[in-house]
Amino acid sequence: MQLRDLGEFGLIDRIERAARRLGPSRGVVLGIGDDAAVLRVGPREDLVVTTDALVEDVHFRWSSESPRIVGRRALVASLSDLAAMGARPLGFTCALVAPPALSLRTLDGVLNGLLREAQTHSCPLVGGNLSRGRETSLTLTAIGAVGRGRALTRSGARFGDRICVTGSLGGVALDRARAERGLARVRRVPSPRLGAGRALTRLRGMGACIDVSDGLEADLQHLLGPSAMGATLDLAAVPRPPRFAARCARLGLDPDRLALAGGEDYELLFTLRRWAPSVAVLSRRLGVPVAEIGRVGVAGSGRGRSRDGKGGWRHF
Repeated sequence: MQLRDLGEFGLIDRIERAARRLGPSRGVVLGIGDDAAVLRVGPREDLVVTTDALVEDVHFRWSSESPRIVGRRALVASLSDLAAMGARPLGFTCALVAPPALSLRTLDGVLNGLLREAQTHSCPLVGGNLSRGRETSLTLTAIGAVGRGRALTRSGARFGDRICVTGSLGGVALDRARAERGLARVRRVPSPRLGAGRALTRLRGMGACIDVSDGLEADLQHLLGPSAMGATLDLAAVPRPPRFAARCARLGLDPDRLALAGGEDYELLFTLRRWAPSVAVLSRRLGVPVAEIGRVGVAGSGRGRSRDGKGGWRHF
């Protein structure tokens, strides 16, 4: 049996089982299986820790995006995990692997993008590691803080919950599709919804939360978990960027497919109890547009479509 036979989620389960055999760890509030880990270090706040890797020819290609964009994307992925937990950033470390022949101009561009993004979100670079390798990769560990016991998690969804999402979906995937066809370079880097995530920690009626990194369908499945819960999505309600359908048509792409499975939008996907505030109220509180796109545990009917979350990005 090989890694490809196990698959990404099977590998995560295998690692989690091995770690669990060592027994519970003191101070661990939430471990493997969410957007980030939560560690209890004091009476008022919990630490939130997340790690992400950006690897050449897996997550990016120098031919289709600038070094600055690569650096920005690396940090945004980690900051989005903090946002999905409702945490404020404290700092990050970066482990850089690069071939000796990598030009200093390219390296400076990556560093510029990384540090500019760090400055924007008040998340300083505080350390890291250097190594050589055949391809360039950046592995970032971001650290944040959240009020004790107030971290958002993936496990709070209930039957009947409303499913909501911030911003719009599919724009990043469309940008990358254009780049793959040689029509333009990748230029779109989403902004992590850090403020919205912190606002959700104060919301009554909050259910589960995750960031849309692997695609709406795949990340919705994380929220539904291994239980018998399903979901109905109203495709017409899934928010997309302006002129999205027309731009997809010019490339021969299915706009629904791209919005549901594109990935890297880094919007917040979350569930709310039925009696929680309306999306109009939420949009004001979060400072970003919010759309209600479906329900948890409701059979599909009419214009809705039941989804099992099997679309989206897979690593293996």
